Amino acid sequence: MSDNIIPHSYQLNREERKRMKGHNSFLVFFTGLSGSGKSTLCNALEQRLYNMGIHTYVLDGDNIRKGINKNLTFSPEDREENIRRIGEIAKLFVDAGIVTLAAFVAPYEKDRAQIRSLVGKENYIEVFVNTPLEICEQRDVKGLYAKARKGEISNMTGISAPYEAPVNPELELNTELSVEDSVEHIIPLIIDKLSSKA
Repeated sequence: MSDNIIPHSYQLNREERKRMKGHNSFLVFFTGLSGSGKSTLCNALEQRLYNMGIHTYVLDGDNIRKGINKNLTFSPEDREENIRRIGEIAKLFVDAGIVTLAAFVAPYEKDRAQIRSLVGKENYIEVFVNTPLEICEQRDVKGLYAKARKGEISNMTGISAPYEAPVNPELELNTELSVEDSVEHIIPLIIDKLSSKA
């Protein structure tokens, strides 16, 4: 079947789209345990970039699993496929000239490395939201940890499934920082990429 698939070349490319928008496009990938604050940070960062006139879009774990990935479970194999699809979607958004913000647990280093490779390392900023498990459990905003502790949820990252912390993220944030301060730490990386020729 793949022998019959021939990608079509279009006149407009990423360079034209970036020129029209007036800035570079890339992926900011937030990873960390459930309840670490990834989505909250994405939301605050997107608002800040919107106020700066930057074209953005957020890809969020729960939102993606409600739609394009709703057929996937939380088994290691399905987690890998979940992240693979996210990488492909992010690549399309970056090609469209959009600064893409992604909030996913993405527990395996090899899967995050695959996304970095897929979008291109020059188009990738990894932000590790390093919130300890105890704090995530105290927050338990979705009630998932309580269910996992009762055995109602299997393959819960941090409880019954592993989380491989990033070795060399572009930025590591911890819970001592407020949301506003965390955004201030991210902005210099964004500004640097916005004008990049990559």
